[in-house]
Amino acid sequence: MTQPALSFVDVWTALIALGVILYVVLDGFDLGVGMLHGFAPSVADRELIMDAIAPIWDGNETWLVFCAVALLSAFPLAFAVIIPAVYFPILVMLIALVFRGVAFEFRFQDHIRRAFWDRAFQVGSFVAVFAQGIVLGAFIQGFRVEGRAFSGTSFDFLTPFSLMTGLALLFGYGLLGAGWLVIKTEGALREWARRQGRVCLIGVVAGIVIVSLWTPLMEQEIAERWFSLPHILVLWPVPIATLAVVVWEWRALTGSSDASPFIAAILLFLLSYLGIAISLWPMIVPYDFTLSEAASSPSTQAFLLVGALFLLPVILMYSAWSYWVFRGKVHSDIGYH
Repeated sequence: MTQPALSFVDVWTALIALGVILYVVLDGFDLGVGMLHGFAPSVADRELIMDAIAPIWDGNETWLVFCAVALLSAFPLAFAVIIPAVYFPILVMLIALVFRGVAFEFRFQDHIRRAFWDRAFQVGSFVAVFAQGIVLGAFIQGFRVEGRAFSGTSFDFLTPFSLMTGLALLFGYGLLGAGWLVIKTEGALREWARRQGRVCLIGVVAGIVIVSLWTPLMEQEIAERWFSLPHILVLWPVPIATLAVVVWEWRALTGSSDASPFIAAILLFLLSYLGIAISLWPMIVPYDFTLSEAASSPSTQAFLLVGALFLLPVILMYSAWSYWVFRGKVHSDIGYH
């Protein structure tokens, strides 16, 4: 009996992959803006920076919820292993996101303590991003598994590699945030955002190089996939394209285009995402379970897919509409109240 060309596992893998990259890009830039916010030159600049994300920041986290629910439903074994392994950084991330949201709303109402809430918003952004980077690093390095359960300790996630990926993601989200501010602001503040973007780009390049060299050293299979023939001929266009985008990003940040820095930053994330996917495919619990092994039954995935196909267009439409409505530059006389 021939296998179908496209299975439910393939569909759900694509949906989760889409959800992850949408979350990383959309919530990534507003978390990046939150981190940069506290370094702004003046109080007036900080107000404009907050106005640049005020109408759309909370809707971006929809994709985080979607990815978590999709992983639980479509790949329950992966959820059962990954979540206990990274429970603490996920808990810290969620607390930071909640704290950040509270600080965002309170700063507009509690004028006496606005400076405190501004600092809280920045700290919450930093902590949430660093925790996400640690989760990413723990995922790449793999988990201790016995049978079908996580068998490690609560602090297995805390390694030099995961700390390094946490630091790298700070620069990555900062680059996205700087690109968004270049689009949304004008004059001296826009030039300040370009300078911040250049600093972040240096950190991003360092992070990409370190991860690219460190990951093959951790896992022989990854080293063989990237550095043996004939794979090297097929896969090395990815790092070459990454280098080209880095050059484009630097030129965009030193040039006059408003959109190019943000677009190039997104492409850098997409290429890095592709590199991780190539290294780990088809594993969803590195290096123990593949996507097929961790998947729920076809009937379960089919049932869930019906709801997802109704829900996703709604999310995409209202997200696109909100970005369209609030397009253009922010100005001091038009703000969030």
